[in-house]
Amino acid sequence: MIKWITAFLGYSFFRFPGALLGFFIGGIVERFFYSSGSWSQQHVQTNRPAAFQLNLLALAATVIKADGAVKKQELQFVRNFFITNYGPQNANSIFERFNAEVKKEKQNIPELTRIFNQRTLYETRLQILHFLFGVANADGSISQPELSKVEQIAAALGIRPHDLESIKAMFIKATDSAYKILDIPQTATNEEVKKAYRAMAKKYHPDKLQSKDPALVKGAQEKFQKVQEAYEAIQKERGI
Repeated sequence: MIKWITAFLGYSFFRFPGALLGFFIGGIVERFFYSSGSWSQQHVQTNRPAAFQLNLLALAATVIKADGAVKKQELQFVRNFFITNYGPQNANSIFERFNAEVKKEKQNIPELTRIFNQRTLYETRLQILHFLFGVANADGSISQPELSKVEQIAAALGIRPHDLESIKAMFIKATDSAYKILDIPQTATNEEVKKAYRAMAKKYHPDKLQSKDPALVKGAQEKFQKVQEAYEAIQKERGI
């Protein structure tokens, strides 16, 4: 139920991309709380922000502050994201507790990421990385300090280097972006391109997920589409 509400709210803010983001992040929230058996207790009895929410906000704040310039677009992106996923009242509660208890502390990335490493699947952590790239890119570009910080967080989340490069290429466009998405060099032969495409398409195909969580399936579909687009771009470039 949460993921459908967040998808609707995401659509109202960012249209179709917002709906996708809201849907699979909402699914992550459902998975986290239902799997731990704490959703009802925390939401009904205390309504206090959970460590998952606070740590996710802290990671976003770490990325925003990385280049020493706190940009309005990035703050609004994060604010809209939390309002979309948790509702205005809960989002305000998260912000208030973050400002009172977390913001003043020096942020330790290994500590912030520990809860995700211990209690979420690798696919979920890929979605968190995707969100953080979205935060950094909210003002239309990703600075080198922001990129370095996201890469540091990715390492702490246990993201494999080739997965990091693949997701990064979805946000930072370059002449070789399509090749990076397929995890191959520009010097790859046509046969190597086709082989890489088949491997990446298999990797990100929703049917290959162990989980049937609709949120993770949506995330896989989005990445699968990026793989398709990358392959089509190389085909057009090479005339194959």
